[in-house]
Amino acid sequence: MTPAALRHVPVLCEEAVELLAPRANGIYVDATFGAGGYTRAILEIEGTRVIGIDRDPAAIAGGFELVDSSAGRLTLVEDRFSNLAGICAAEGVAAVDGIIMDVGVSSMQLDAAGRGFSFRLDGPLDMRMGNHGPTAADVIARASEGLLADIIHLFGEERHARSVARAIVTARKDAPIATTRALADIVARVVRTRAGDIHPATRTFQALRIFVNEELDELQQALLAAERALKPGGRLSVVSFHSLEDRIVKNFLNERGKASGGSRHMPEIKQAAPSFRLLTRRPVTPRESEIATNPRARSAKLRAAERTDAPPHAEEGLHSWPKLADLTRGG
Repeated sequence: MTPAALRHVPVLCEEAVELLAPRANGIYVDATFGAGGYTRAILEIEGTRVIGIDRDPAAIAGGFELVDSSAGRLTLVEDRFSNLAGICAAEGVAAVDGIIMDVGVSSMQLDAAGRGFSFRLDGPLDMRMGNHGPTAADVIARASEGLLADIIHLFGEERHARSVARAIVTARKDAPIATTRALADIVARVVRTRAGDIHPATRTFQALRIFVNEELDELQQALLAAERALKPGGRLSVVSFHSLEDRIVKNFLNERGKASGGSRHMPEIKQAAPSFRLLTRRPVTPRESEIATNPRARSAKLRAAERTDAPPHAEEGLHSWPKLADLTRGG
């Protein structure tokens, strides 16, 4: 399979769509449209309608041909997937039959040097999935050493986060850190690896990308939005690529899959009925044949659940991470 073809076949596509179980004339949300791979599979079912969402204008522009060939069955919206419930309402759809999400950066974004997502290709240190907000270069230039260390530790799970942050602050005093190669070289001087290990800058790049795009907050809010937007019997299918994302999806579905709200200390509190029925007790992972064809699939995990007729649970106890707003507060 050629690289161009890979971009049109999302990881675990067959399994994710099978768990979504699209049916004739149903309405579905492809919350992370990308190159439209999931959408194409859903549109193969007679009469289905898809609302495709992507914050990347390049992805939206790339989907116009599919819109034209869909005979009015595909609507594309440039927006964050955390807004999916409002997007559906704006399209006149009160509830949908299924929602599919492919969380994280896409192959198209990784392979475009000008987007600045990868240290494999030298380019501007951007990393934004959309065209708005500060770039990774802005974060590197403005964040305090403490905030940088927190970002790299929490979002990159980098054991040497403090050393990396210190090296970045030292280096930026001499010259702005504006390219992917410049940042990768700085990290490589601090983080030592052995042959066969991942590149020393991998975790730092992941951390900055997640922070710049507020990806974990977006995912958390998107799951809550899905709970509101799905009709009873509607299905949610989510593919994630690293432990932080998968943990959020797993915890959300596990919590929503059981009654909650009461305790032996406060039994008078009425328990909220389960709002989801789990379809995957364990995550579905790619077959060896898919990994051989697309090595980026190796870390993918798929989880799915079916919406019950219970009302959405209260939005309580949401996790909080460092945010872009911390930059403006001198973080």
